[in-house]
Amino acid sequence: MSSLVPSPTDENNPQTRTGTAALSIRGLAKRFGEKIAVNGISLDVPPGSFYGLVGPNGAGKTTTLSMATGLLRPDFGSVTVHGVDVWGQPLEAKKLMGILPDGVRLFDRLTGEQLVTYAGLLRGMDRETVIERTGDLLRALDLTNDAGTLVVDYSAGMTKKIALASALIHAPRLLVLDEPFESVDPVSAANIRDILAGYVRSGGSVIVSSHVMDLVQRMCDHVAVIAAGTVLAAGTVDEVRGDATLEDRFVELVGGRSTSEGLSWLRTS
Repeated sequence: MSSLVPSPTDENNPQTRTGTAALSIRGLAKRFGEKIAVNGISLDVPPGSFYGLVGPNGAGKTTTLSMATGLLRPDFGSVTVHGVDVWGQPLEAKKLMGILPDGVRLFDRLTGEQLVTYAGLLRGMDRETVIERTGDLLRALDLTNDAGTLVVDYSAGMTKKIALASALIHAPRLLVLDEPFESVDPVSAANIRDILAGYVRSGGSVIVSSHVMDLVQRMCDHVAVIAAGTVLAAGTVDEVRGDATLEDRFVELVGGRSTSEGLSWLRTS
């Protein structure tokens, strides 16, 4: 199987940058009408890190990642990927990224194989390399038997996996994944974790949003907790969680935990 990720020490790899954050966000802000969705977020994702972005529903995670990847224009702030300005040099910046957005429609009238192939060709890759890597990705994600099935007929979990394959095809330096494990079965999730772990070991960087604290605690080496569009804590997982579990620390930071008082009727005996 060919490598999915170029060596980070390859001097001929035009995507390689040294001495800069894989993703640097400064003062990012976005308002929708009267609602402030993101309120001046600043974060640095170190090169070669597995960075978790966690927060309650409506915290601004998806909006932040959409602005960070050039899918949504911010009202204020700046974003760089390995030193390249996402909004000043969008084409160069997007070459460095593989993106798995949440809820964005795919070209679902293509088969799975056609979709991944199209993603590779769109990136300017030669057809022979695209064919080889598409086969590798379909096998790694257990989609070979469904390669000829239209994406519109895929389950939610299969759709997540084919979208991930499309994000990986060009071997980016940074992966930005919004809820990549949602609707994915446990076996596929384990395979994806193995792929991402190998990607990070080879020098790639991952930023992933998730609601599953245990998953983030086991996979990630860095984490940021956000709520109401602001960063409440950021750093290594050990720094953020302290002596508690990440879930307990998250609840402590975010608040809002309710009790079962008033549900005395909810008893079976």
